[in-house]
Order: sequence, then C-alpha cells, then structure tokens
Amino acid sequence: MYDLIRAKLAGGQTIILDGGTGTDIQRRGVPMSNSTWCAEANVTHPEVVRDVHADYIRAGADIIIANTFATSALLFNALGRDEEMLAIDKAAVKLAREAAKSHPVAVAGSMSTMRPVVAGSDRTSKQREWPEAEARALFRRKAANLAAAGVDLIMMEMMRDTDYSVWATQAAQATGLPVWVGISVERHDGKLTGFGREDQDFDTVARVLAALNPDVISIMHTSPNDTDEAIDILRKHWKGPIGAYPESGYFKMPDWTFVDIIEPDELVARSRVWKTKGVTAFGGCCGLGPDHITALHKAFS
Repeated sequence: MYDLIRAKLAGGQTIILDGGTGTDIQRRGVPMSNSTWCAEANVTHPEVVRDVHADYIRAGADIIIANTFATSALLFNALGRDEEMLAIDKAAVKLAREAAKSHPVAVAGSMSTMRPVVAGSDRTSKQREWPEAEARALFRRKAANLAAAGVDLIMMEMMRDTDYSVWATQAAQATGLPVWVGISVERHDGKLTGFGREDQDFDTVARVLAALNPDVISIMHTSPNDTDEAIDILRKHWKGPIGAYPESGYFKMPDWTFVDIIEPDELVARSRVWKTKGVTAFGGCCGLGPDHITALHKAFS
C-alpha cells in the first residue's frame, strides 16, 4: 500500500497520519504498564488496539502506525525480554493489518530508542548505556522483525540525538523498506534540544539525521508551540518532504495526563501555518485522538 503514499509524496499532496495510539488505548480504559507503558496492550487487550486503528482509518488516516513504539529494543533488552519484544511486535502488526483490511491504508511499524522511564515523569533513566555494536544489533533485530511481520514502512519516532537515533535509523534503512524519521524536540534554557537529551542541540540533530536521507522527516511528539521553530531549523538541512504530528498534554509514567489538550480546530489552524512552511504530512501524537484526525482530514483532503 505504500505506492499510493509514494505517489502523494512525489506530487506534494497532503498525507494524513493517525493520532496517538498509546494514549488512545489508555483513554479507552486499558491499564498502562509501569515498565513498558502501552506495549502489553497488544496481547492483553487486542480488541481495543484494533479498534483504535480502525477509528483512525475511519477518521481519514492514510497511514496507521502499529503499536510498537513502546516495544523498544533497548527497553526490552534492559528488562531481559528480548524474545517477548519480537512476539509482541508481530501481534501489534497483525492487529494493525486486520484493521486496515480492505482499506487503502499503509501500515507502519514504529521504532524508538525508548529506555526505562522514571516513574511519575517523562524523563528517561540514564543509568544504562549500550555500546554502539550492541545497540546496533538490537535495532537491526527489531527492524528485521517488523519487516518480516509485514509493515509497509518504518516510522522512526522520538529520534532525538546523534548516536542512538542514527544507529536505529540505519538499522531500519537496512531492511530496504521506506523509512520516515520523526524528531522530537523540547526547549531547554531557551534553545531547542533533543527531547530528554539537553546535551543534543536540535540544529545538529537535524543536520545529522537529514544526512541519512530518509523518505520523510517529521517534527513529532513536540509541543505545537515549538513546532514552528523546529520546522524552520529542519528546513535549513532538509529539502525533502516534511511531516508534523505534535503531542498535547503531559506524561507521568505510566499514564498520559489529558490536560491542556489542543482543540481539533486549533490543530488545523496550526497545521495550515506549517503547510506554508512546506509540511505535507499531518497527524497527531500523544494526547491527540480520532477527532483531531477527522478535523485534519476534512481540512486538507
């Protein structure tokens, strides 16, 4: 199903992405894990996961993203659950495929560099580091498993640095599948940095990841208030297609706090501005649901 997406990208046409899958699973009453957030839902509540994907398709999404962000190769390795990660990812892709059956929708697999998260916060525990060779091997294993499970493309999500994000992206590209890179940023001392990586200047991160030449680069899981500046910085280093799918609300591991969520109409208004900056793929990340995607679909399709 990626041929339609490829044609839209080539023609500069608008592409609608889905919204926050993990947070919508939580919104529907599924308990989140204290160690793996929304990953377990693929096996404990498959019908809910499938329904979330189906609702995003009904809302007008051209691409849905399987619930594989939280099955991070680093996180599951830290927990000693490498084999379980493979099984959970296969289940996640199967659920997305079932939801997309008979619909002209592409199914993406999500890859992140998520590590254990400090309880009650959105901060990563930095007690553990992986040598480059070991990290690359873990990322290759996850990417190959997603490809074997049948995804149409791989979405790199919450890329934020010039080490792990590079290794993970290159592992995804080695599958031969289309790869979209999603970069997450936040403001630290008035300057944009990689999310949770205040040591990583966003300008440098954007330049390094752009050099990998993925199919698309998105600004994602970033406050709508910081997305404009992030797009401007990205444009200095990247002339290819750009996506934007912000987050809204607050994360306190293991739950998303649905507070100060951007209204669908406001998301559309912001997206119209991002479109003038060259963005052609629009969606939502954590905290944003089917109503937001419906509004984007009506506005741009």
